[in-house]
Amino acid sequence: MKIHFHGAAGMVTGSCYRVEVGKTQFLVDCGMFQGNKTLKELNYGEFAFDPAAIDFVLVTHAHIDHTGLLPKLVKKGFRGKIYATPPTADLMGFMLPDSARIQESEVELKNKRNERKGRDPLEPIYTIEDAEATLPLIEGVGERLLLSDHVEVHFRNAGHVLGSSFLEVILRENGTSKKVVFSGDLGAKDRPIVEDPELVSETDYLLVESTYGNRLRTDEKKEDRLKQLGQIVSQALHRGGNLIIPAFAVERTQDLMHDLSILMDRGSIPRTEVVVDSPLAINAAKVFAKYPELYDDDATALMKKQGSIFEHPSIRYTVSAQDSMALNGKKGLIIMSASGMCDAGRIKHHLKHNLWRRDSTVLFVGYQAEGTLGRLLLDGTKTVRIHGEEVRVEAAIEELSGYSGHADQRGLLEWLDAIETVRGTVFVVHGEEEARTELARLIRERKGFQTVIPALGETFDLQANVAQAPTVPTPTVTPARDSFNLYAELTIRLAEFMRREKDEANRRQILEALLQKI
Repeated sequence: MKIHFHGAAGMVTGSCYRVEVGKTQFLVDCGMFQGNKTLKELNYGEFAFDPAAIDFVLVTHAHIDHTGLLPKLVKKGFRGKIYATPPTADLMGFMLPDSARIQESEVELKNKRNERKGRDPLEPIYTIEDAEATLPLIEGVGERLLLSDHVEVHFRNAGHVLGSSFLEVILRENGTSKKVVFSGDLGAKDRPIVEDPELVSETDYLLVESTYGNRLRTDEKKEDRLKQLGQIVSQALHRGGNLIIPAFAVERTQDLMHDLSILMDRGSIPRTEVVVDSPLAINAAKVFAKYPELYDDDATALMKKQGSIFEHPSIRYTVSAQDSMALNGKKGLIIMSASGMCDAGRIKHHLKHNLWRRDSTVLFVGYQAEGTLGRLLLDGTKTVRIHGEEVRVEAAIEELSGYSGHADQRGLLEWLDAIETVRGTVFVVHGEEEARTELARLIRERKGFQTVIPALGETFDLQANVAQAPTVPTPTVTPARDSFNLYAELTIRLAEFMRREKDEANRRQILEALLQKI
């Protein structure tokens, strides 16, 4: 029995764990790497295993950092089944083709620039055709599934997004049985729409996420969250410009639609046009509407009041690119668009048209990985590059942590407190280095459990209870700002220097010194 760590080790994204037991080999998640360019390049390399040898895949939830490389897996030879809860299966039916469309569109734009520069064309990680070939392999299943003589899995509500699960996996080999819990992404309590996470009491091994393992949010209830959102919206509309909200198309957009409807109906904020500029978010809302039995009490009450939690007189949707571009010259709108980290999709166009406006506001409501455009803006960068152009940041930048889909440090520890026994090891995964280290320390001190912080490419033998070094070379990953981030900053500073410095001799001296070093 072995677990191989192929992603979300030393970083938040790219979740992928390979399990070997008896003659069975399977994956838990197969996610895309997101963040800076160095991390994204990991998506283009070969898998560290033979995709054709994988018997099946278990999916914790639909987010692209947990599912985004499934079409590549199929492209490279995987032919097994992909098991998930029914809502997750439905969401993947929209999200994987959407991911492929974004890749094809961005590669097309890059290749136009490369052609002018005389560079070789790029290829997308996978195509829409690859994504469409993946969909028939996806199967929505019930809570318990017996997959072979070696593997049994129980899907338990993780409270992260609609249909999200943590997995209780029973592994059997040579008369030995081991229980392994894969936390997936754990949600916070009292979030919009979805129920709170379920609990687990004992296990042999645990893989626990640590996205906010070193971060405490204000202990907010629903009314606190609504009040803060109302204040930010009112201030943004008073400024006279647009309120731009980079929001993940699945869950975060629906959460905000839910709460904005409540605030407008109460009269807490002015009735204003809310534009959901994301075809994926529109399709995701259809999936949410299909599963009202999974709503919490508040969402159920709102549904009974207005017939649907996603239909409101002030909310409208855009589908076509032309509809999206028509928003460029308007003011006084609330525009929600993906991606949530501002690294792809229509949100980049809205930022390009609004960041330089002093009357605009940008509100972040989710995690921003290091090196992403969203993280740069939150960190206070005054000039950014979008689609190859410099954009000055004059808009107000706001952050509202109450919408995070992840439990914070307190929430993670409360979930862990319910676990009375871990007979083997707790693997702390899915977090940046400081977050993983801090959470691992707290788990040891608070629970007395043995902890391991696995490295990318590492293997752990469950029967021997020991780690094994990678059998093949694995890339060294630095999730923080990489050389491409530094290059972008250098070009921006050079341009500012050339505009500011009027002395030609001084300009030449400094530039010649820089050229000699590179």
